[in-house]
Amino acid sequence: MGIADDHGVDAAPVHGVDLSLTDGVAVILLCGSTPGNALDAALREELLAAVRRVRDHGSDVRAVLLAARGPSFCVGQDLKEHARDLEADPESAFAKIRAEYNPIVEALHALSQPVVAAVEGACVGAGLALALSADVRVVAEGARFATAFAGIGLAADSGLSATLTRAVGPSRTAGLFLLGDRFDARDALRWGLAHRVTPDGTAADEGLTLARRLAAGPTAAYREIKALLRQPDDAPLPTVLDREAAAQERLGPTDDHRGAVRAFLARETPTFHGS
Repeated sequence: MGIADDHGVDAAPVHGVDLSLTDGVAVILLCGSTPGNALDAALREELLAAVRRVRDHGSDVRAVLLAARGPSFCVGQDLKEHARDLEADPESAFAKIRAEYNPIVEALHALSQPVVAAVEGACVGAGLALALSADVRVVAEGARFATAFAGIGLAADSGLSATLTRAVGPSRTAGLFLLGDRFDARDALRWGLAHRVTPDGTAADEGLTLARRLAAGPTAAYREIKALLRQPDDAPLPTVLDREAAAQERLGPTDDHRGAVRAFLARETPTFHGS
């Protein structure tokens, strides 16, 4: 799978993942075999390959948009496929978590570029975990969310027990997991999970706008910001201060920083090159 030149998020294959690059933005578009983009084996394989392809393109990619074709972002595991796996071999039916789901989430979190997720419709279970792997989330008004695991007698996977806790806090996360409560776009915005709420049908376009804005920004600084924000929540203050100072020291000599300071003093708009 290569990264093709494209100018939007509408074109897509019949099934799988469409990966395109335009204006420094890599667009990863989920195009599953179901309207809810359920994560069957084929979609999981292609998604992991797409994220790794983005990683391998290095400086060609300055920002990433994760979006989906159809009425929903992702409803999580394909339960029909999972039921077949349970019937065929219940002891190995969960091997896919370590072998496939975990590598996908780890690869998304490891991307040094800013990642924007555009969410329409249902965003459930592992689909919610994918959205929370992004740095910024644009959510359509009709989007709806749920953890969904306890409803089928399971706990959590794909890192959701950690990422949702960081997004909305431990108490609310416990309720969302244990009670299975659903929440909507306004809840997501109010709780700090969503950066912006847009009219239905516009999340991908709005997400692409934000991704292009990020792609035109100081990508070296973004890389350092991501690393700082993902340090452990319980890191001692001296450790935090030291990491911040080290990041500033690395960024200080860059052309982006020096050029931006000169532009600010000249009352001009800076141009960033990622160096």
